[in-house]
Amino acid sequence: MTVLAVEIREFGSPEGLALIDRTAPAPAAGQVLIATEAIGVGGVDAVIRRGALAAYGFTKGHIPGSEVAGTVIAVGEDVDNSWIGQRVWAFTGLGGGYAEQAVAPVDEIVPLPAGLPAVDAVTLGSSGVVAHFGLSHARFAPGESVLVRGAAGSIGIMAVQLAARGGAGAVAVTTSSVQRGERLRALGATHVLDRSGDGGTYAPTGYDVVIDVVAGPDLPSFLDKLNPNGRMVVVGVVGGPPPADFGRTMMAAFRKSTSFATFSADTVAAPDRHAVRAGQFAAASRGELRTVVHEVLPLEQAVSAHYKMDAGEVFGRIVLTP
Repeated sequence: MTVLAVEIREFGSPEGLALIDRTAPAPAAGQVLIATEAIGVGGVDAVIRRGALAAYGFTKGHIPGSEVAGTVIAVGEDVDNSWIGQRVWAFTGLGGGYAEQAVAPVDEIVPLPAGLPAVDAVTLGSSGVVAHFGLSHARFAPGESVLVRGAAGSIGIMAVQLAARGGAGAVAVTTSSVQRGERLRALGATHVLDRSGDGGTYAPTGYDVVIDVVAGPDLPSFLDKLNPNGRMVVVGVVGGPPPADFGRTMMAAFRKSTSFATFSADTVAAPDRHAVRAGQFAAASRGELRTVVHEVLPLEQAVSAHYKMDAGEVFGRIVLTP
């Protein structure tokens, strides 16, 4: 049996993605096989496609995609057969998701509430956990001011909602347009800034917490926006790595006692990630958290999805469906 999938035929532009027929995967020991209903298109997929992570072992023929939602149709050795027929969200690793069927470790799947569509699950599944633990890593406390840099993506959107729900004194966002800013206000933002962090007449002059999804060459200027004892946590690098000497900015403000950290959900134990994820899925099914889907495209249009990402058009998440 064959299934449709999308592979990286050439690194670089989205045109290097190709739709292929491949032999249906089989679950190994400790794995499940999922008939996918929805596939999340993430920033890391684009970074891998461009070839920026080739040094980490990614080669031509790699199938992108790290999160899917669908129904378990088979299980590998040592996996309880009761999973078969269950609708789940799954983390497939750093690949394998852009396909009609995907395998995932049984330790990386979470059952879906009956009322949560698969499209919403892959919009929230990874981004909500990163936003939650990113704020926790920053030691965010009620009443503090928060700046979310790069707030129009799925992680940023969740960070805005969680900071607002957590009692932030102010939630500022950077974004590229007035229209996007208004949409972020509806999700809990109180101040809208441009991409450089300027604007917003009544915005705070400094922030207790900066959650940065972008990194890139402008990162040092956001370190300057930290209050005394302020903390910046970088949860994404969609803008590329920061300058090698960015630490000089912190040293120049030594007496402010600011802190800088990176955060990856890989450092959180799976049971803790799954507990937060299950809680967020339940909240979304009740309408307490909003998922923002930019567009749903068929798997065959993965090239178009990546062009939209590269152009900076996406607000929320693009989702592929088989």
